[in-house]
Formats: sequence, C-alpha cells, structure tokens
Amino acid sequence: MQNIVESIHHWIKRLPEEYNSMSEEEISNRPLPNKWSKKEILGHLCDSAINNIERFIKIQYEEPVYRIQSYNQDQWVKVQSYQDRPLDEIVNLFQALNKQIATIIKNIPNDKLSNPCDIENNRQQTLEWLIKDYLEHMEHHIHNGILSKY
Repeated sequence: MQNIVESIHHWIKRLPEEYNSMSEEEISNRPLPNKWSKKEILGHLCDSAINNIERFIKIQYEEPVYRIQSYNQDQWVKVQSYQDRPLDEIVNLFQALNKQIATIIKNIPNDKLSNPCDIENNRQQTLEWLIKDYLEHMEHHIHNGILSKY
C-alpha cells in the first residue's frame, strides 16, 4: 500500500505543474462533443475520489459484504460544471481529496485489506484490489487524457 500512497502523492504534486504548463484553450478543449476536456477529466478524478473515500472507509467495517454503488459519471461531471469553473478550484479539490485518500489508505490495518466488496453482479473483490484499481483508473485518465496531446 505504501507504493500506492507514494503514487498518489506524486500526482498530487505533478498534476498542478502539468496543468500550469497548458493554455486555457488546451485544458478547456473537448476533442469531440461527447468527450471530456482536460478540465473535466480532472473533475471526473475528483468525483472518483469522492465516491471512493466512502467505499474505502465502509468496506473496513460494514457487514455483510459492502456493495459498491455505481454512479453516473457523465452526470456528475455535468452537474458539477467543471468545464465552467476556474482550474485552480478543481486542482485544489483534486489535491485535498487525494490527500484524504492517501491518509485513509495509510491507516488501513493489514487485516482489513482482504475485506470483500461486491463490485457488481455478485462479483467480489477485496479492499486491496479496489485501492489498486483506484490508482490504475486515475493513471489511465492521466496518461490517456490529461497528458495526451489530442
């Protein structure tokens, strides 16, 4: 888990630097009408953090198996108006939420990492798997959306 915490801290520091090197046009451009801008991708990562904070906490203590609730990602991005908000607000939110996630992960007792959760359709995974998946999801969007030159 220490590697995951370090990776999260890496992105907390690096993403603001990346965004500051881009023009407003570059961060606000939607490559296609139904695709998110780089600003909206960062907002989506904030939404992911919001949803996963609850999951990472509740999986540690809820009985029976904690059931992951999905959320409509496009509606979350739209309703929160990331496209129209100042970039620094979204960056600050990303940093604060991911600092909280890193703190939660650091404080999870090892025996809780094997706690199961139902990710959908009665498919079970562990809390450890979900945490790794959170980082993989974040890095997927960073490498294929934020850092890409579309």
